[in-house]
Amino acid sequence: MVAGDVIHLTTAASVQFLRPIFVRVIRELPERHTYHGWVWIEGYQLNAAGDAVARRELFVMRAGVRMQALPARRRRRPVRVG
Repeated sequence: MVAGDVIHLTTAASVQFLRPIFVRVIRELPERHTYHGWVWIEGYQLNAAGDAVARRELFVMRAGVRMQALPARRRRRPVRVG
C-alpha cells in the first residue's frame, strides 16, 4: 500500500469491519510494531461519493486488504459569474 491507494476493508482485514469501509491511504505506520501479517495504516475514510469524511488510524491484516478503484468522479463545470 502506498499513499493515494484506495482500499476496501471488510471482515477479511479485521473483525472491526462488520460494515465494510473504503479508505484512501495516507501512509503505513511501520514504527508501530505488530504481529506478523498485520499493519497499522493511516488514511481517510471515504463516503459513497468518494469524499473523505474522517481521518483514521487502522490496524488491519495485510492479506485481507482489497485494492479498490472508485468510479471516476463527475467533473463539475465552472460557474460563470457576471
